Amino acid sequence: MKIPVTLRVNGESYELMIAPYRTLLDVLREEIHLTGSKKGCDVGDCGACTVLLDGKPVNACLVVAATAEGSEIMTIEGLAQDGNLHPLQQAFVKEGAVQCGFCTPGIRVSLKALFDRNSSPSMDEVKSAMAGNLCRCTGYAKIFKAVESVVQSS
Repeated sequence: MKIPVTLRVNGESYELMIAPYRTLLDVLREEIHLTGSKKGCDVGDCGACTVLLDGKPVNACLVVAATAEGSEIMTIEGLAQDGNLHPLQQAFVKEGAVQCGFCTPGIRVSLKALFDRNSSPSMDEVKSAMAGNLCRCTGYAKIFKAVESVVQSS
């Protein structure tokens, strides 16, 4: 059985017929073809699938897609505006904060939520905002350096 669901993702509406148990992550990747949010652990531990749901970071693997109807969803694909990278994206590139790249979409989305609330966060606030995002390649040093460069430029 499938149900009709309309999702608003990155400013666009998508009318879909989906099984009621499908996760937001699976619908984003398989139905809407936005593959920037990664399927890591699929149990909410790694943060690779982080998206913004009404401005708040959530693990898309834990959200039933139908419950997101009526909400504004932003994925990593929605960060760039008018062909221009978001300052966080620019800083990650400049500072080499992207190793394998698997975790970085979720990390940047989590950080965007932080910067939307506070344009000059402390490093403790940055670490707290990233607490649900695991990176196994960088050791976080370059990520923190990228964030510091965004804070300094604001």
